[in-house]
Amino acid sequence: MSTDEIAPGLSRHVVEDVVGRALHEDLGAEGDVTTQATVPPDLLATANLTAREHGVLAGLPVAVAVFETVGQGRVLVESGSADGARVSPGEVVATVRGPVRDILTAERTALNLIGHLSGVATLTRRWVDAVEGTGARIRDTRKTMPGLRALEKYAVRCGGGVNHRMSLSDAALVKDNHVVAAGGVVPAFERVRAKYPDLPLEIEVDTVEQAREVIDAGADLVLLDNMSLEDMRTVVAFARGRCRLEASGGLRLEHARAVAETGVDFLSIGALTHSAAVLDLGLDM
Repeated sequence: MSTDEIAPGLSRHVVEDVVGRALHEDLGAEGDVTTQATVPPDLLATANLTAREHGVLAGLPVAVAVFETVGQGRVLVESGSADGARVSPGEVVATVRGPVRDILTAERTALNLIGHLSGVATLTRRWVDAVEGTGARIRDTRKTMPGLRALEKYAVRCGGGVNHRMSLSDAALVKDNHVVAAGGVVPAFERVRAKYPDLPLEIEVDTVEQAREVIDAGADLVLLDNMSLEDMRTVVAFARGRCRLEASGGLRLEHARAVAETGVDFLSIGALTHSAAVLDLGLDM
C-alpha cells in the first residue's frame, strides 16, 4: 500500500474529498448545534462501533477518517476488525475515544458511509459465495452513486468481487445504442479499435449470431446481454477460450450459479452498488 492510499487501492485524496463534502453537508454553517448546547466541552467518553447484523465490513478507514477530521487530533480510533472481514451481531469493529462533542458530531456521517459500503461488500459476498468453485468472477458496473464510485468499487473488492472500468475513458464498452449508431456490431467494434487501438474493448451482443461475428472479428471481451442459459453455453463453446465472456442483464442471485456454470468468465451485477441494503452498525457509548 502506497503512502497515497488510506487502504489498498483506495486513494487518501478520494477519501478526504468524500469525507469533507459529507461533513460540510452535515454540519452546515453552525455545526452540531444540539451537541454544542447539551454536551460540556470537556466531557470525555469511549464508544464502540458495533455490528448489529451479519455481514462483510467495508469502509472502516473511511469512518476513521470522519472521526479524525472532526476530532482534529482529539479523537483516537482503535480498529478491532478489518475491511473484508465477516462480522456478526454484537461484534465491536472499532473503539472511539475522545470528547463526546466530537464523537457525536461525527457519528452519523461515519455510520452513513461505513453502513453503505459494508452493505455493498455484503451483497457482493453473497454473489461471490453463490458462484464459488465455478471459476466465474463477480463484477460491478458504473451504476454507482455519483461521487461515491471509488468507494463503492473498493467495497466490491472487499466483498470478493472485481471492478469494471472506473470511467468512460478507462475502457470502451460498445452497447446496443452504439451498435445502432454504427450500423452493426462489427462496424462498431472496428471503429473503436481503429480509433483507440490500445484501449481495452468490450462489446455487448444480444444474440448468438452477433457474438460469433465479433469473436471472429477479434473481440477480447464480449458481454452477453440478457441471453438464455442455452445461448450462453453455445457462445462459450464457440469462443473456445478465444475471448473472455461476461453475462449481464437481469441476473438474479438465486440463478447465479447456473449462469456461472455455463462457462462465462464474469457475471456483471449493477445491483451490487445501486441496490445494496445498508449494513446495520451502531455507535454505543
